[in-house]
This record gives sequence, structure tokens and C-alpha cells, in this order.
Amino acid sequence: MNTRDLVLVALFTAIIVVLGLVPPITLGFIPVPITAQSMGVMLAGCIIGAKRGALAFLLLVLLVAIGLPVLSGGRGGLAVLAGPSGGFIFGWAVAAFVTGLIAERFVKPATSEARQFAGFFLASVLGGIVVLYGIGVPWLSAVTGTPLAAAATGSLVFIPGDLLKAAIATLAARAVYAGYPLLPARV
Repeated sequence: MNTRDLVLVALFTAIIVVLGLVPPITLGFIPVPITAQSMGVMLAGCIIGAKRGALAFLLLVLLVAIGLPVLSGGRGGLAVLAGPSGGFIFGWAVAAFVTGLIAERFVKPATSEARQFAGFFLASVLGGIVVLYGIGVPWLSAVTGTPLAAAATGSLVFIPGDLLKAAIATLAARAVYAGYPLLPARV
């Protein structure tokens, strides 16, 4: 890992923390809030790649674990990691890695702009939504004692917002890729 990689990891960790400044939206029927930080999964994976994107989130989890209030709503600490949102927070690193892998496979300089948009969107949806829910929903079910089917059904309310986040991340990733193509240089 070189200096550029370390800078990109730190930069994206800072971007994720800034996304946490957007106040969370709490829903009465599910203990996990709607946050802008989940869009960071999609942005990090698509823009800086699988390994660096995952490292950015591992750094964020470390900051949360030592108690820094870097999550939306000024939350931090081990209690947050052990709570209903913990599965989603831990899942961010895996989801960013999968998002990055998919983006790296489907978005190439030689492909058309439309295919690049499609690749970034596919990566954002599969990694940033499907994988993240696959980790976060079972954790939510286990921590709250809610049946898995009920937790999954309750999480469906997040899908429209997450699809919007995927679209925003797609536009941002394509703009960065067009101006500064990091994808081929990912290591």
C-alpha cells in the first residue's frame, strides 16, 4: 500500500464522516435510522475500489469503536456497534469491497459511457444494497429478537432511498471516472 492509497482511504473515511453530519431519519417501527452514510459504501467502492473502499470503512469502524461520534446523529462507541445498527455498520466494509469488485469488473475505459453508468449502478445496488442488507438484517433480527422475515419486511422501507443513493453514487462515480480514472489504477 502506497501513500496515494493511504490518502484515498483517509479521504473517503472523512467523506463518510461528513455524510454522517446529515441528521438521521428515525422510523418508529424499525430501530435502524435512515442515514446518508450508507451512500458512502457505494461511493467508496465505485470510486476508490474494493480494497481501499473496504479499508476506509474499517477505519471508520475503528473510529466508532474507540468512541468517536462519527456516525450520523453524533453516535459512536461499542454500544452502537453491538446495537441494532451494528450489522449494517460492520457490513459497510464488506459491502464496499463487493461494490468495488463489481465496479472493477464491469467498468472499463474501453466500455461505452452507458455501460459505465450501468456498471456503477449495478455495483451500487448489488454491493451497497443487497450485500449490506444480507449482513445487516440478520444482525437486526438477532439483536432485537424480531423474526428474520419481519426484520426483512420492515427494511423494505429503505429500498427507495437506497436506490436514490445508488443513482447519486453512479453519477458521482462516473464523473470522477471521466475526469480522473482511478479504476484501472486500483490495487
